[in-house]
Amino acid sequence: MLVQELSRQESLDLLARTRLARLACTHGAQPYVVPIYFAYHDRSLYGFATVGQKIEWMRANPLVCVETDEVVSAQQWVSVIVFGRYEELPDTPQWQSARAFAHKLLQQTPMWWEPAYVKTIHCGAQRPLIPVFYRIHIDQITGHRATPEPGGAV
Repeated sequence: MLVQELSRQESLDLLARTRLARLACTHGAQPYVVPIYFAYHDRSLYGFATVGQKIEWMRANPLVCVETDEVVSAQQWVSVIVFGRYEELPDTPQWQSARAFAHKLLQQTPMWWEPAYVKTIHCGAQRPLIPVFYRIHIDQITGHRATPEPGGAV
């Protein structure tokens, strides 16, 4: 197997064509990783969630990491890592156009609001469904591609 670094544009192209990623955030020294649906536009990832651990942790520490990939096999895959900053798009008149833009981007994917906006039971009680639109500004991006080595064993 041969692993090569992606160019910045190749990494951005992967973000533009994928919708599922893993988001990592931290609280103190404790990391937390969850799957998210997202949409990419102009150096930002847009997402939707409801208030819960992920949102509370990103509000406390806006530095996050996002990973997405396309896997064909153990020897053929592409992966991108984004380091960025969480920014909430509050439900206020000042942020209305940013929220509408995020909604427009996200709704291009069927069921974009799942799993964020579904009934959730936590510690025996139903969690309130308070919608949160957000974006992650990309500060740094890296990517790698693995391909079978020419003439190598499969």
